[in-house]
Amino acid sequence: MDDLKVHELHDQTTNELRPFAALCVKYLKELAPILGFIPEEANQGELAAFISYAIAFPTGFLGLVDTYDVLKSGVPNFLAVVLALHECNYQAIGLRLDSGDLAYLSLEVRARFTNVSEKFNIPYIKTLNIVASNDINENILLSLEKQQHAIDTFGIGTHLVTCQKQPALGCVYKLVELEGSPRIKLSQDIAKVTIPGRKNLYRLYGQDGKALCDLMTKIDESPPTAKSRILCRHPFLEKKRAYITPSSVQSMYNLYWSDGEIKHSLPTWEEARTFAQEQIQSLRKDHIRNLNPTPYKVSVTDELYSFMHQLWIEMYQSVNSLNISLFKQKLN
Repeated sequence: MDDLKVHELHDQTTNELRPFAALCVKYLKELAPILGFIPEEANQGELAAFISYAIAFPTGFLGLVDTYDVLKSGVPNFLAVVLALHECNYQAIGLRLDSGDLAYLSLEVRARFTNVSEKFNIPYIKTLNIVASNDINENILLSLEKQQHAIDTFGIGTHLVTCQKQPALGCVYKLVELEGSPRIKLSQDIAKVTIPGRKNLYRLYGQDGKALCDLMTKIDESPPTAKSRILCRHPFLEKKRAYITPSSVQSMYNLYWSDGEIKHSLPTWEEARTFAQEQIQSLRKDHIRNLNPTPYKVSVTDELYSFMHQLWIEMYQSVNSLNISLFKQKLN
């Protein structure tokens, strides 16, 4: 506390210069019997740092409380500053937890917020923001949800900038049509064989509003219609097929760029976010569960299946004929 260079803060309403540091020390002592801690256990250097921070940013105070001991030092020091700010007509934002048992600590912190809010009759303290950070990823988020917690905001940095499960996004461009002529890539690995020609894509929905599957069609095929029986086929496995009678059908294909110009106005970031959320909500829970999700099916129409496999056979025979011809030329 002796290192503090500024001890006073202007009241936001009256502009009166208030003894802010002294107010913080006063409230720390008042909080001791309420929160059940010994004032001497609260680190004075931490309190001084909070006071300096609050004086510099009185409308944006969000304290990191795990430098020493969260419950015996960090939270008491934080709440002392919150009460002093309130007396000077400012409202703190919240605190941040960056280590330890985040679920347990958040619940303990929220209980202390509630207690202080009721004791001092300051309602907003009960709902101060609790921010959690510290290498948070999707597995930690799922674990926290199962444990129950009182966290309002998650600070995600490392695992947002670099996805640990897939640090690089592999993208490959596959040609499916050239000057109106369909093209197919042949490979011994079926996963690398492409579906030729221009196509349309539709999403088929059941009576419960959940997506059943996506269906690819040739560009010149009639679109599938609701309440009609549709044969949906696996692109490569002949025996995998099913008839579906969708309650509704949604076209998923929009041409945004062609002939060097934008064909449709692009959605805003908010519209794109809303659309993505709606699509996720339309999927069954077993498709989006974290452990062993059910694969979502993308099928082709019978016409596209026949067209693709006929072209596959023709191209395979053509490649074989070319290889035989080249082999004979080498022999001669």
